[in-house]
Amino acid sequence: MTQLILASTSPRRKEILEKAGIPFKIIQPDTDESVFYSDNPKLIVMELAKNKALSVQNKAGFDDLVLGVDTIVLIDGKILGKPLNQKEAKQMMQLLSKKHHTVISGVCLVSKNGFEKTFTVETDVEFNMLDENEITEYIASDEPYDKAGGYAVQGLASKFIKSINGCYYNVMGLPLSAVYSVIKKMI
Repeated sequence: MTQLILASTSPRRKEILEKAGIPFKIIQPDTDESVFYSDNPKLIVMELAKNKALSVQNKAGFDDLVLGVDTIVLIDGKILGKPLNQKEAKQMMQLLSKKHHTVISGVCLVSKNGFEKTFTVETDVEFNMLDENEITEYIASDEPYDKAGGYAVQGLASKFIKSINGCYYNVMGLPLSAVYSVIKKMI
């Protein structure tokens, strides 16, 4: 029987699949997310997602479907990763304030039986104007530091978001509808 294997330790991806009632198990990928061979944001996330999926594929069963995902935030042609400290988190919040940005997820689904599908999903997000007090208060929380772009759409930063055009769950880190349309045919 085919099983979905999530090649991620992201609590948000786990939560999304659980809430959707999709059975899966987690196997932690063994990849270096800082190594990629492109300067094109879409190619970067697809490459990183594929690396995650392939790093887990040998631990999966023959018919299991392995899901690798990587998400970035793109603003003014600049990729925002996960902030390493308060200074970086503050710079990201200042950059996002009163602007549109794009959340791009790369998705790779692979199986030992030869199946492979890799694609991207984009969602446009607009932030309200943030004042210095809001930014300072936000970066003092633990929320910004393990998320691309330094914010969680489902958390404290939800009050900063003026609009979302596209998949909400993509902004959380897993474009659920796009992934489900592939896996429902497989599982």
